[in-house]
Amino acid sequence: MDGKRVKAVLFDLDNTLIETSRAGGVAMLKCPSHAVMESDVKYNYSRIVFETSELLKTTLALDDVTVSSICDKFKQKLFHESFDPSAGRSIDEVRVGHWEDSIQEAVGGCSKPSLAAQCYYLWKNSRLEVLSLSPEICNLLKQLRSRYKLLLLTNGEAQTQREKVDAVRCEEFFDAIVIGGEHAEQKPFLSIFTLCFNMLEVEAQDCVMVGDSLDTDIQGGFDAGVRATVWISSAGGAVPDASVKPDYTIPTVLDLPDILAQLK
Repeated sequence: MDGKRVKAVLFDLDNTLIETSRAGGVAMLKCPSHAVMESDVKYNYSRIVFETSELLKTTLALDDVTVSSICDKFKQKLFHESFDPSAGRSIDEVRVGHWEDSIQEAVGGCSKPSLAAQCYYLWKNSRLEVLSLSPEICNLLKQLRSRYKLLLLTNGEAQTQREKVDAVRCEEFFDAIVIGGEHAEQKPFLSIFTLCFNMLEVEAQDCVMVGDSLDTDIQGGFDAGVRATVWISSAGGAVPDASVKPDYTIPTVLDLPDILAQLK
């Protein structure tokens, strides 16, 4: 290390600061008779009831296996989604279509026209309710912002990511928020990192990039020439041989202060 002081930290959002993947799965759970307790999913979901699966079961008289198949198909379509805003359909319309296709693939025939929309908006709203910055992460961001400039850099469709940002109320913790879907290129492209550096009025070597994706966060930070990259690997897996190598790997963003202390 050259001894140059770190001035800024760039954070990814999904599965770095908030557990989006977990929230999406929980939003499909049917819990009409009891709350999903914190010990089950590491969040306090005790006030929230998720009925997407129950809606499918009661409307179409399906068994649990078929409902699970529909939900799995939706998750796969979501994972492989390619959204083109110029195509004339909103992200909500596209994802309603995912539910329509998933239902038809699993049970065949036609369901009520409104069922797919009901499933989607119930899933979406439940997921947004679940998403939150934990008190520990809020405290971390407050502490870091007293010493560094902080920027949130998240990939994804503009509406979807803005809804998440609003849901978790994270604006107060950051000097700037950059949504990839609002720009011509997203992570790992250099242009969006350059935009971030310019917004914060810092150089690449002044910054640390923190995220859970080797392909976008770590590769992008590496290509942009940041001071260090920090990979959040909650599963503790090894870095694949063909992948870019992060400078540091930690299981949770809460361990970041220890890394920053080494970069003074």
